[in-house]
Amino acid sequence: MSECHCRFCGAHLTLTFADLGMSPLSNAYLDEGGLHRMEPYYPLHARVCDNCWLVQVEAFESPEALFGDYAYFSSYSDNGLRHARAYVQAMIPRFDLGAKSSVMEIASNDGYLLQYFRQAGIPVLGIEPARNIAAVAEQKGVQTLCRFFGSATARQLVADGQQADLLLGNNVLAHVPDLNDFVAGLKILLQHRGVITLEFPHLLRLIADNQFDTIYHEHFSYFSLLTVEQVLDRHGLSLFDVEELPTHGGSLRIFARHAEMLSPKATSHVERIKAIERIAGLDQPRVYGAFARHVRESKRALLECLIGIKRAGKTIVGYGAAAKGNTLFNYCGIGRDFIEYVADLSPHKQGRFLPGSHLPVVAPDKISETRPDYVLILPWNLQHEIIEQMSHIHQWGGRFMVPIPTIQVLP
Repeated sequence: MSECHCRFCGAHLTLTFADLGMSPLSNAYLDEGGLHRMEPYYPLHARVCDNCWLVQVEAFESPEALFGDYAYFSSYSDNGLRHARAYVQAMIPRFDLGAKSSVMEIASNDGYLLQYFRQAGIPVLGIEPARNIAAVAEQKGVQTLCRFFGSATARQLVADGQQADLLLGNNVLAHVPDLNDFVAGLKILLQHRGVITLEFPHLLRLIADNQFDTIYHEHFSYFSLLTVEQVLDRHGLSLFDVEELPTHGGSLRIFARHAEMLSPKATSHVERIKAIERIAGLDQPRVYGAFARHVRESKRALLECLIGIKRAGKTIVGYGAAAKGNTLFNYCGIGRDFIEYVADLSPHKQGRFLPGSHLPVVAPDKISETRPDYVLILPWNLQHEIIEQMSHIHQWGGRFMVPIPTIQVLP
């Protein structure tokens, strides 16, 4: 987004969506030695293009620096695994996939999804840039190419005789700084009669549910269906279906094919969702300006709640060392003066410290040892899973808190 120009259409960006101040990278977890060194902070200022309505933040670091070694492993979420299994069970019969088909996933993480295609006897290839995560996928038997995806990678795969009958990317579109090159690569890698599915958080839900904490530097772009259709169309791809999903606070799963193909036929769902977005004003500037005001009020309400709890002599800990939690803490200025520590299931995060706030990340067992009065659930999109796992806090009168869409103390 050089000189505040849109990364898709090139238009000059003048409209603010949310200005969250200066913040470190949300996935730049620290070891103990890093606590004594200066962290790089960057503006976290989301703007919206009034030509194509793409919401975006400026890219300050390369994808290699952000994702070459990554702390997020998809397999640590039971909900994520159930979602992946259900997707595989739905796609195999819908697109008649079998032993002669080729399924490829971009940003395949630790093989959490492709393992289910593999178990069904369908050939798979994962494309995953994070070396540490790709190695875990390989250990599961999921063939993984450790590389960033774009048109160059797609051309190399085609030259090697590989194309995809089903090409999927879940929660990767937001992480792409060169959006046009990425989608051009999808076009190249897709078989003549192949199908693309992409999942991404829905901008409509981000606005309606005040999900400002999902804005961070690793998420370069935030999408409506109106905008995604424009992006695909520019690169010779056509939407033919869309599904609304509950994941990540409300997501879309879009289905696309080569624009020159007439099959699969388009469903009515595409026009229905686009009409809902227009009614909500996602093609008008006023909605984006109003969001910025809601964000500021949410910060004040959260701080007022936490101050009241601490003045009453109560203890608060966090659960889930999620990137969204780091945006929340850094924007609101929350550190050890409010939160004792953050618990997380992933051993890859335990023993490290959150960027900016420097809160220690510990194993969930610590909660039973310290018996806090309140547990603030940072990955609020997984709140039901977390509440079920941690229901024992009620034994000592502990209560859960959820910060989004507004701060709530649960009974």
